[in-house]
Amino acid sequence: MNASAAIDGGLNDDGLATAGQLRLTWLRFKRHKLAFVSLFIVMMFYMVAIFADFLAINDPHAIDARRGYLPPQAVQLFDGNGFNPHVSGMIGKRDLKTFKQVFVPDPKKQLPVTLFAHGYAYGLFGLFETDIHLLGLATSDPLDGIYLLGTDALGRDLFSRIIVATRISLSIGLASVSLSLVLGILLGGVSGLYGGVVDLLLQRVIEIIRSIPTIPLWMGIAAALPNTWSVVQVYFAITVIISLIGWTELARVVRGRFLALREEDFVIAAELIGASQLRIMLRHMLPSFTSHVIAAVSLALPAMIISETSLSFLGLGLRPPAISWGILLQDAQNVQVLAGAPWLLLAAVPVVTVILAFNFLGDGLRDAADPYG
Repeated sequence: MNASAAIDGGLNDDGLATAGQLRLTWLRFKRHKLAFVSLFIVMMFYMVAIFADFLAINDPHAIDARRGYLPPQAVQLFDGNGFNPHVSGMIGKRDLKTFKQVFVPDPKKQLPVTLFAHGYAYGLFGLFETDIHLLGLATSDPLDGIYLLGTDALGRDLFSRIIVATRISLSIGLASVSLSLVLGILLGGVSGLYGGVVDLLLQRVIEIIRSIPTIPLWMGIAAALPNTWSVVQVYFAITVIISLIGWTELARVVRGRFLALREEDFVIAAELIGASQLRIMLRHMLPSFTSHVIAAVSLALPAMIISETSLSFLGLGLRPPAISWGILLQDAQNVQVLAGAPWLLLAAVPVVTVILAFNFLGDGLRDAADPYG
């Protein structure tokens, strides 16, 4: 990092000389505007995942066939009396051409919207039982409701289901990449540090794993999972499976860097003073190529999310009543359904948004951590 970059980031020459690596990395990262914005987008998604039940308006599992394929409702902030947040009630009519039931707004019926409304009960952080939600109706009529993104075929609120699905899809990606990170660093480090027969065996294992076609592998794994397993058991199984497949790329990166560093003076000096191989790997060699690890992880995390979404979309991953982005996109497979309910495709918006945000964030972190950038 040069002096002009430091001054742009808020450091003078004295501050540049005394600033630590984390401080310099943060200042470089802030200059990457797109990555900085992506950081807030990613943080927003994880906040949504943490407070999913509080942000959801309706019970994501509640079924009401009378509201099947209800179109999105818009919150109107004003009416003839001034500021009055409300949504218009919906009434069902029969289309005389297609004989299908369609819903149209009822201008005579206004449903007042309020903040911190009472709704379905849930456990906040799994500890506190409450029924307070960020948004809801002031009335308690069970026939009324707010459906910002419409409903699916069973009358379930699409907005609430997308919010709750965010928690599952992002947590699987985070857990999978964490396990892959541990496996990739340890096995890749052992392969690069020891070399010889150990390196040969580990590289052949990596090549075998990477040569297996993905779709047949997923189909075989899905067939191996018992149908009697609970949602939680399938969740952990999918997490472990994705991790065991996704660690190979990071292991290759770590191996290559360890091969280049193991003959360096500082590594030889650490060996001479009696440092253990694990300490040499984690304390001396790994910090020297942090930017490469960050780049690999930043690409692995969205790949993990896409893997879970693809598995669930194909019916090979999580199954209902679990809710994930892939499961929601299953309803958008039928072209005839989309012709009448195009809002079902809105489930793809968070997938595309979070994948782009993670990629831009990874680019910014990689550039900021690179001492030669």
